[in-house]
Amino acid sequence: MSPRRKLDADSRRFGEEPVLAVKRDRWGWVRGLRGLPGLGVVATVVVAVAIGLTGRMLWSHEKDENANAKDAAVLGYVGQFMADYTTLDPFHANAYGDRILKDATGDFAKEFKDKENEILVRVARAEPSKGTVLEAGIERWHDDGSASVLVATKMTTTVGNPPKPVDNGNRWVVTAVKEGQQWKISQLTQVI
Repeated sequence: MSPRRKLDADSRRFGEEPVLAVKRDRWGWVRGLRGLPGLGVVATVVVAVAIGLTGRMLWSHEKDENANAKDAAVLGYVGQFMADYTTLDPFHANAYGDRILKDATGDFAKEFKDKENEILVRVARAEPSKGTVLEAGIERWHDDGSASVLVATKMTTTVGNPPKPVDNGNRWVVTAVKEGQQWKISQLTQVI
């Protein structure tokens, strides 16, 4: 006799049901397996929803990361430009003009070019100063991809005898636009 038959026969003797016996209900279904197809469908739906939610979260995260990187790029560029713009070196006024024009475009480039000689004379007559950016923040993004940035700057100039530092603070609204792979300044307005 096979071990299975023997186990079935021994179990019946003691009034127990066989351990390895297959139980069927009145329709011929194997008992215990009736819920498995439904459970499989539920598990498939749960997995599909989990994959969908994970994909949505990943997409949202990537979108936020791209926006943060774009914000950081424009803030870094505008901050560097404003530090250069507010740093005056009377001994290199022409280099100052070239540096500003290199980063200018649109209305700002036109205005600076029109008044370049007057600006360079003022720079040559000014005391040397060091410009720093105190704070910068994006005011808003425009539909054309440009950004308006609000910037607070400080110019430190040494004057008098004995020399002592004098600080002068200003606020600016700077519009930066990306041309190719480089940001440029298209508008610069001092806020009073």
